[in-house]
Amino acid sequence: MKPDLSVVGIDIAKRVFHVVGMDERGKIVLRKRLSRPDLMPFIAQLPPMMIGMEACGGAHYWARRFREHGHEVKLMAPQFVKPYVKSNKNDMRDAEGIAEAVTRPTMRFVPTKAIEQQDIQALHRVRERLIGARTALVNEVHGLLNEYGIVIPKGVSKFRKVVVAKLEAEKDKLGPLSQEMFWKLLDEFAALEKQLSYYQDKLETLAATHPECQRLMTIPGIGPIAATALVAAVSDASAFKNGRQLAAWLGLVPRQHSTGGKEQLLGISKRGDQYLRKLLVHGARAVVRVVGKKPDRRSAWIRELVARRGFNRATVAVANKNARIVWALLTSQQEYQLVTG
Repeated sequence: MKPDLSVVGIDIAKRVFHVVGMDERGKIVLRKRLSRPDLMPFIAQLPPMMIGMEACGGAHYWARRFREHGHEVKLMAPQFVKPYVKSNKNDMRDAEGIAEAVTRPTMRFVPTKAIEQQDIQALHRVRERLIGARTALVNEVHGLLNEYGIVIPKGVSKFRKVVVAKLEAEKDKLGPLSQEMFWKLLDEFAALEKQLSYYQDKLETLAATHPECQRLMTIPGIGPIAATALVAAVSDASAFKNGRQLAAWLGLVPRQHSTGGKEQLLGISKRGDQYLRKLLVHGARAVVRVVGKKPDRRSAWIRELVARRGFNRATVAVANKNARIVWALLTSQQEYQLVTG
């Protein structure tokens, strides 16, 4: 093994891994191609050093494995590594770019997730897929019934309430084959509802027992789903310098296009995790809708914002503020205190 090896960049994949090692001056002293079974034995015999990887599929698993052997593992977003990849792209050049990028003092890193966080995130991914499947099924039934002259109100909740009665009342418009088909589709809908209920209960139970989720749920507009999603995604809130950085990471700040000393702010950037941003915006929308004449200072601020900037902009502003409060609660270990008067 090279005695002057200082940093290693690994381009990870499912079966083949490319490793590039550099010394303290940034000179490449190692290039290696490893199969999956050979990767851990190779890493285990290295002295403790910095290892860089892109934050992609399997990266958090490998980061945990490498840290067991005393290595300092840093994950980076692929778009931040790309500028360091020279010439034409291949796996070895990707590993070289990773090794160079991880040493940059201004590089931004992705915190490594624990297994518990990945468990929660997996529940959210499955739940989101089932919601999409249910929406697609409801839309399909809407369209097919419309071909037979049967119209059902929009929305899953209304569909759930009226579809059975509608099929019974207007079954004369359907043939024997189509009746059988629609009842099969309703059985599929019921199965999806049952699965969704299971994952919903799991997430709510986790939120009720997890101390950080309990703190986040004290924020108006953040319920069990948003709280568990935030805890799963934000493994270490201290990785962000302040709450504004967390809001920017979620894409809830204006895009900037400034030049020549002239600042120009555009719409929200919509960067980062689309799922988290959606949950925060939906929660903020619920808060803005019921703000009414509540006497607290937050509600007064929201009412003034709606009057001045409109409902949608106020909703995004509340989502931005909630993201900042999330950072404050996760870093200070405190609960949200609503200021009245």
